Amino acid sequence: MTERGAFISFEGAEGSGKTTQMRLLAARLRTLGFTVTENQEPGATAIGSQIRRILLDPAHDEMESMTELLLMFASRAQAAAQIILPALQRGEIVLSDRFTDSSLAYQGAARGLGFETIMQVHRLALGSLLPDLTICVDFNVQQGLSRAHRRNLERPGEVRLDQQSLDFHLLVAEGYRQIAASEPQRFRMVDGTGTPEEVAERVWTEVAPLIERCAHAVR
Repeated sequence: MTERGAFISFEGAEGSGKTTQMRLLAARLRTLGFTVTENQEPGATAIGSQIRRILLDPAHDEMESMTELLLMFASRAQAAAQIILPALQRGEIVLSDRFTDSSLAYQGAARGLGFETIMQVHRLALGSLLPDLTICVDFNVQQGLSRAHRRNLERPGEVRLDQQSLDFHLLVAEGYRQIAASEPQRFRMVDGTGTPEEVAERVWTEVAPLIERCAHAVR
């Protein structure tokens, strides 16, 4: 936990339901009286929104893996400076829809750049900033892609990553499992099957101890 606030990120393959779970947690925390700041990757800031359009535009299928990685971290560094760190300094709980673990899974594992390359860029762009807790919603990859494709009917300009091969997305899922195995204290896999409310209770089981520490810290 940071000195004053708490930083929780949500991860998962496409269509896993992580965004829904982050929103449900944000609502629950606000009901309990916590001040919550939400971050989305890529995006959230004005600069990040411009980067998001480039990254997710299906017209950019020639994008190199390293270009993709650096654009992700450019958006992430801006969000850290503009949103995440100020909120933590104010003692708030920050919830982020993706963070560096996404780059480990997508660019490190699925694109083949390797975890060490990702962490070298992380240290350059963000120093020691990492989530206090990461919730990875574990859901069947093929079913998740079906969800994502239905969602993309409403936003056809943001489908470049969703349109990658099934093998790519299976490698993303394997990347997340590798992170979970190497960092079990921080990175928690949560079963994403069932209703959103059922999954939310599983998420809360993982989050509640950190929130309790936050509550004690401000008393």
